[in-house]
Amino acid sequence: MNIKHLYDNKKTVYSMEVFPPKKADSVETVYNTLYGLRGLPIDFISVTYGAGGSQVQKDKTAEIASLIKKEYGIEPLSHLTCVGSTKEDIKATLEKLKEIGVQNILALRGDMPAEGECEMAFPHASDLAAFIRECDPSFNVAGACYPECHVDAANLDEDIENLKKKVDAGVTHLTTQLFFDNEIFYSFREKVEKAGITVPIAAGIMPIVKKTQIERTVSMCGASIPTRFARIISKYADAPEALFQAGLSYTIDQITDLVANDARGVHLYTMNNVEVARKVTEATESLFKSVNKA
Repeated sequence: MNIKHLYDNKKTVYSMEVFPPKKADSVETVYNTLYGLRGLPIDFISVTYGAGGSQVQKDKTAEIASLIKKEYGIEPLSHLTCVGSTKEDIKATLEKLKEIGVQNILALRGDMPAEGECEMAFPHASDLAAFIRECDPSFNVAGACYPECHVDAANLDEDIENLKKKVDAGVTHLTTQLFFDNEIFYSFREKVEKAGITVPIAAGIMPIVKKTQIERTVSMCGASIPTRFARIISKYADAPEALFQAGLSYTIDQITDLVANDARGVHLYTMNNVEVARKVTEATESLFKSVNKA
C-alpha cells in the first residue's frame, strides 16, 4: 500500500518508529518489539536506517520492513539515507525493497559521522528523493521536517525553502523531528502552508519516561523544553516510577491536543519500548477512532 493513500483517506494517521540495534548480537530486540506491538491499531511502522553509521542497522532495515509487512500486515516505511551510501548502494537497496514488496521510503540525509569522511551519494535529502523517483516512480517517498529548524540551516525560513525543494522533488508526506511544545508545531504548520507546502505533516512525538533520556534526547535533536515539561522533569527526576507516569501523561496530553487541532498524523518514536507504545496507544485509540469514523 502506498502510505499516501492513508493520508488521503484518514483525517489523522497514527504511526510508529522502531530501529534495529547497533550491535549484531542485539538484533532480536527489535523482533521482540514488533511482537509486543502486535494487535495495536497502527497505520504504518517506519524502520530506521544506519543511525550513527551502524552497518548492522543498514543490513537489517529491509529485512525488518519485510517482516512488518508479511508477518504483521502493517505497511512499513523503510528509511534510506544519503550518508554512507553510493549511488550503486542506493540502487541496490531500491531493488531489494522492490523485490520484497516494500513500496514506501523515507528519504533522509542521515547523521554525519563525528570524525572522518564517508561515502555520500547526494548532499541533501531532496536530491535523494528525486533520485528515487527517477529510478522507480512506483516508490512512494516521504520526508522529514524540523519545526525548530534543522541544525544546518541558517534560520527557519531558509529551512522551509529547502523543505519546499524536497516536496517539489516528489515527497508526498512529512514527519517532524520530535518536539515537546505543540505551539511550535502549530506555528511551523502555518508557516509551511504559507510557503505553498500542502502535503500532510505528521507530528513526531517521543515519550520521555526515564531520566537518562532527557539530556541525550535534547542534545541529539535540539528540541526545546517548555516550562510545564521542565517542571515535571525537575520534580520527578529522582523518582523513576513517578517520572514514568508523568512522562506518559505528558505525551498523552500532547497527542490529545494534536488530534483536537487537526494534526494530519501522529508518529510515535517508540525507542523500541513496547510498554510505553502500548500504554500511549491504548490511552489515545479512541481519539483516532473518533476523528476517522466519518
